[in-house]
Amino acid sequence: MPSTVTLAIVSDIHYASAAEQARGNDYELRGIANPLLRALVRFYRNFIWQREPLQRNYLLDRFLAQAQDCDYAIANGDYSCNSAFVGVSDDAAYRSASECLNHLRAAFGPNFRATFGDHELGKLSFFGGQGGMRLASWRRARGELGLEPLWRLELGPFLLLGVVFSLLALPVFTPDTLPAERPEWERLREQHLVEIRNAFAALNSRQRVLLFCHDPTALPFLWRDEIVRARLPQIEQTIIGHLHSNLILWKSRLLAGMPRITFMGHTPKRLTSALRDARHWRHFKVRLCPALGGIELTRGGGYLTAQLHLDGNDPARFKFRKVSRSRNARI
Repeated sequence: MPSTVTLAIVSDIHYASAAEQARGNDYELRGIANPLLRALVRFYRNFIWQREPLQRNYLLDRFLAQAQDCDYAIANGDYSCNSAFVGVSDDAAYRSASECLNHLRAAFGPNFRATFGDHELGKLSFFGGQGGMRLASWRRARGELGLEPLWRLELGPFLLLGVVFSLLALPVFTPDTLPAERPEWERLREQHLVEIRNAFAALNSRQRVLLFCHDPTALPFLWRDEIVRARLPQIEQTIIGHLHSNLILWKSRLLAGMPRITFMGHTPKRLTSALRDARHWRHFKVRLCPALGGIELTRGGGYLTAQLHLDGNDPARFKFRKVSRSRNARI
């Protein structure tokens, strides 16, 4: 094994198959009955979050071209656009995730690892109350997409671990599940926690952990586990995605500890529930991998690289790599 290896870390690719593209970029707006809210969401999408979300596939090609010399690649969740809001149980979203993962696996082969995001399992839409988590999406992601709930990769003194945030943070996401499916989600969560506890309990004193968790909402639940909490000094970095931009991460840290808002509906309750416990994120040394396409407000899309020295005590050295959003840019 060489003395140094380089990781490419990419998150929130949001690839769209032809079947998802056929739904149109206004797929979310069509589920909003209130015209004023629909206008606000259109403004938010066009000028703050992501305009034309189904037209970003070219960014994956640019990432693959720029990262081709890296030794390993980690994808940190959200491979489709989840345009039906039920994860990969939807055939169109499944095709998106499958095509995306196939491109990544073809480029990096056995040196590729993939983490679950919320788009793989489904979630209630922010503004329309559509969709939610589905066990059919879990089974399809595990079986047909080959995603591992807890993946491990040992590189010298580094242990890379990927976890499923939706299971860990299930108490926050229970409203996104169907009542008949909740007992099975609870069983899956407990099984996942046992696997994570075992992985942390088995660490030797020299190992340093790079933890991959798509959404930091899960981190306070890990902090509450005694076995994991005892090993927190061995976590060198926790790489998250989901927030798309460091601006959103900064605002989340600013609002950490705020009270939970329960009277304004599902989305404010879910977001404030996560932010109430966000003060615990600092224990995990969080680092955001921005979305490949960034957001409209800051446009800072790209990926991370991490250089790991395998024969010493040097920390992992991370660097942000910008990917041009211009369709006419040269790769």
